Amino acid sequence: MKIINVIKNSPADKAGIKAGSRLVSIDNHEIHDCLDYMFYGDDFGLEFETYLMDEQKNCANKCIFCFIDQLPPRSPPTAQGGSPLREGGLRETLYFKDDDSRLSFLQGNYISLTNLTKREVERIIKMRLSVNVSVHTTDKELRCYMLGNKNAGEALEYLYEMARAGVELNCQVVICPEVNDGSHLHDTLKTLTELKVNSIACVPVGITKYRKNLKAFDKQSAISALEIIESFRCVGVSAMRRVPYASDEFYLLAECELPPYEHYGDFPQYENGVGMIRLLEHEFSAVRVGARIARPMSATHRKSIATGVSAAPFIKKLVGENAQVYAIKNDFFGHSVTVAGLVTGQDLIAQLRGKDLGEELLIPETMLRSGEDVFLDDITVDDVQNTLNVKVRAVAVDGGELRRALWL
Repeated sequence: MKIINVIKNSPADKAGIKAGSRLVSIDNHEIHDCLDYMFYGDDFGLEFETYLMDEQKNCANKCIFCFIDQLPPRSPPTAQGGSPLREGGLRETLYFKDDDSRLSFLQGNYISLTNLTKREVERIIKMRLSVNVSVHTTDKELRCYMLGNKNAGEALEYLYEMARAGVELNCQVVICPEVNDGSHLHDTLKTLTELKVNSIACVPVGITKYRKNLKAFDKQSAISALEIIESFRCVGVSAMRRVPYASDEFYLLAECELPPYEHYGDFPQYENGVGMIRLLEHEFSAVRVGARIARPMSATHRKSIATGVSAAPFIKKLVGENAQVYAIKNDFFGHSVTVAGLVTGQDLIAQLRGKDLGEELLIPETMLRSGEDVFLDDITVDDVQNTLNVKVRAVAVDGGELRRALWL
């Protein structure tokens, strides 16, 4: 691994190691990538060419529900020879599918296990890493079909091996109607709960207008799935970490009341949309601005909020008459996509043009690419501000931050 920089006054610097050298081993342990380095010598002060220290592993699967395969079709390169824009302005990077175990540990990504080697499994066990696994089903034959990979069934043996060794496992089950629901779902949850995995997120399949061969959940099928999921609910706070959690979207589809805030424990599956609404409500009601409880702003400082269709009713309930809330329908991906994180700049502009937006428009920061003021379709925050003639502010998905943004 080529060293590109040595941090000043670090142990490596004091030892005389220079940029341009290559790291081979630490204490006779071969260093193959960032996880080896972090485990054996993270505080040495060395920096490498890439974050992972080698190439990111792409996905070897062809999942029937893969959201990336449901993006708009690729367009040919531009005549100028530059990076091609995709239909609607989507960038090439959005079409890359990763399935890298290192990103599971470092960034919380979910992996299918089909890319793992025996050595990597042994390393995970040795390092006691926490791993997030996309399981979907524990029926080996069905898993091969769902993941489009002949090795997907046998890869489950890695899951069982890690569970037996005490590795902390957070599992995800994307449920497709008439595929892995019903008795398949029951058997999957039974197997995973018996393994005593840390948590399980059950998420309904997301379908865009570019995917025609999958069935979406309706109210009745969502109710049926919820009944199976909740039949595994354990009693007691200590046991709650090992129960399957249904994502908020399931309750919305089923038109059922969401569980109370306490149901979600320490929110181990928050990133899968599990408990987001209850946590948002809790944070919103608990926040204080300065030394006092936040109070409604005056009519002269009215603001507006744009969010996804699924969250809009709850945001309206939170803010009451103190802000105008707009539910943005997803014309870009299709109306079955209702989450705020997939709202594009062009849909925002088209549906808010001519609306009374007050002095400021608040949007959840999940609408933007991480660290950028750019929507999925390459439209920028400045584009939206200039077209709608209103200041746009991205707010963290946090009830306290939302309340502060409204009432500061």
